[in-house]
Amino acid sequence: MRILAAMSGGVDSAVAAARAVEAGHDVTGVHLALSRAGGTLRTGSRGCCTIEDAMDARRAADMLGIPFYVWDFSERFRDDVIDDFISEYQAGRTPNPCMRCNEKIKFAALLERALELGFDAVCTGHYATLVSTSDGLELHRASDNAKDQSYVLGVLTAEQLAHTYFPLGETPSKALVRAEAAERGLSVAQKPDSHDICFIPDGDTRGWLAEKVGAEQGEILDRNGDVVGSHDGAHAFTVGQRRGLRLGVPAPDGKPRFVLEVRPVTNTVVVGPKEALAIGEISGARHSWAGAAPVSPEFDCDVQIRAHSEPVPARATVAEDGVTVVPDVPLDGVAPGQTAVLYVGTRVLGQFTIDRTVSAVPVDA
Repeated sequence: MRILAAMSGGVDSAVAAARAVEAGHDVTGVHLALSRAGGTLRTGSRGCCTIEDAMDARRAADMLGIPFYVWDFSERFRDDVIDDFISEYQAGRTPNPCMRCNEKIKFAALLERALELGFDAVCTGHYATLVSTSDGLELHRASDNAKDQSYVLGVLTAEQLAHTYFPLGETPSKALVRAEAAERGLSVAQKPDSHDICFIPDGDTRGWLAEKVGAEQGEILDRNGDVVGSHDGAHAFTVGQRRGLRLGVPAPDGKPRFVLEVRPVTNTVVVGPKEALAIGEISGARHSWAGAAPVSPEFDCDVQIRAHSEPVPARATVAEDGVTVVPDVPLDGVAPGQTAVLYVGTRVLGQFTIDRTVSAVPVDA
């Protein structure tokens, strides 16, 4: 096959490209330039799309003896990921930019261009596996649960899976990938993993949002609507947050309070007891299936609401207006804007963006 290897500059994508070459494929490497800030340099292990990363990707491609290009996707990244991130926060939701990047950039914009240029598939260093069945390809968890990245790939469709290649999915551990990189002479063998939001390299999300959307003082309310404090901008708060609330009125029971809801229209934040973070139902209109759609409109599954959270057994219902999931035990601290990924065993069935949550604890409890 003609393979376009997406090379971020990290060890995973470098080894994935190396394995594609070793498997006999015709491989071309590409690094995506997602920022037009020409002086951007990597800060510690933050970020994944800097000048240093592009140079590391080029060195890996040279070592593998494959053609290498840098493609400027900065405008598309700004429109589909950064602007979406800002607008979601302005709407009081908690977005996942990595999901949007996979959905809109790596497996939409990149794959579209790859197919236009005659490539058969895009290769990445994600830890996930593809299984061929009589119903088509299925997306499954990686063999290494600690590194499993199937959650952030839950947005992929059947058509995208048909042109995707994950060489690392069966690797038992990240340590083995690093050892393999060292054996191959790749300079990124011990490079730290990237983390946090790549377009906020210093990790100060609150400060970055304040600069982008401004800050306006508002009220902090309890679940009964009583004012218990003030804030400098609702966008700076996320559901489940405990620190930095600066409440002027203590809780009657003296226990800490947590952010339960962010209301951007009124610029208010609602706080309450930790128990009120327990969510008994979630639903969302925007959904997709990673392969064949479920046969029945109601089915048992596992639901996962964060990249590294534990899956929870649940009952899902699919209707014209979206997907509703009722977990067997309440979910903790779910916020609208998060992505719920549905699994059946190790298989990724699909995903939806959470629009609505229902607390498992009544207001007067």
